[in-house]
Amino acid sequence: MNTLSTEENLREKIKELSCLYEISKIISKANSINIQTLHDIIMNVKNAWRYSEDTIVEIHIADYHLSTSEQIGESIFQSSFIQVNNIDCGHIKVHYPLQKYSQNDFDDDEQKLLNIIAIEVGNYIEKYQTLEQKAQLRKTIERMERLTLPGEMTAGIAHELNTPLGNILGFAELIKEQNTDPEIDSDISIVINSVIYSREIVKKLMFFSYEMPQKLELQKIKPIIVFALSFLKSNFQKKEIKTELTFKDENIVAKVDSVQITQVLFNLLINAIFASQEKSIIKIIVDHDDNNLYLKIEDQGTGIPDTIKEKIFEPFFTTKPVNYGCGLGLSVVNGIIKNHNGEIILQDNFPKGSIFIIRIPLT
Repeated sequence: MNTLSTEENLREKIKELSCLYEISKIISKANSINIQTLHDIIMNVKNAWRYSEDTIVEIHIADYHLSTSEQIGESIFQSSFIQVNNIDCGHIKVHYPLQKYSQNDFDDDEQKLLNIIAIEVGNYIEKYQTLEQKAQLRKTIERMERLTLPGEMTAGIAHELNTPLGNILGFAELIKEQNTDPEIDSDISIVINSVIYSREIVKKLMFFSYEMPQKLELQKIKPIIVFALSFLKSNFQKKEIKTELTFKDENIVAKVDSVQITQVLFNLLINAIFASQEKSIIKIIVDHDDNNLYLKIEDQGTGIPDTIKEKIFEPFFTTKPVNYGCGLGLSVVNGIIKNHNGEIILQDNFPKGSIFIIRIPLT
């Protein structure tokens, strides 16, 4: 290390203290993690080093990698790790060009300064990551609170409607059996079909409000999927849609509620059929690892625009025409999968269509 005169040493100390002061001001004015703040920090670091005209400072943290200038050729450097929540998440480095300087041109006090700056940057990153997490948590809580009241209301409505609908259906079927007038028979058939449709909506409301009892049992997955496909066979045939069912292991067993998983398959497959063109293919792929079951449903339909992807699991949201759906199908699916401690993910299919991937713990 080159020996400095008292005057030079004092000048370097002033530069170091000024650097820390400026970085403290920069961080205090910041209201988020952003490129401009990190850029201002490394520019102040550059000015604090003894040979600042040849100094290149780089910082690599999170999704950011910035440098005061482009590095040309080999270099020598000082560095310090940046820690966030006591985990190394990046670094800050100060470079000199190798052809002009040696490691002795760095000062021990400069390394100490760099270590302090790394701590300051780490605290800055940690602070705003925590704030972002709190903001996200607050949004989640607000959304849950907004959904709590509709959930309670729908549960009450569903229970209240179930009994009268059952009575209407029973009497309508009795009238149909005893009736001999073809015109009345036609009208009664409309009543019966309307009541059946209404009871399906009630059932979906109960699923949405999590009022349906859950019975988790270890059972084979293949029979559940085969049953769902066979039940919807006529729906596939109407549009001449082919199905491809693939199993990694046909004997895979998972702890599920077979009725609820059947409801999930019905809702996703009916949506896939609705979105698909005639003579297209819908693929159902069943895979697993040591801990999870994966159900994948791929269609070649119209796909889901990016603008509404965040809304598709919200209750009563639908893009279907009137009388084609009440907007509860995917919210029911989402609720059932969450009750199984799993998750459902939407991806784009290639070249067109959608892929729904369901992950459910095996046990």
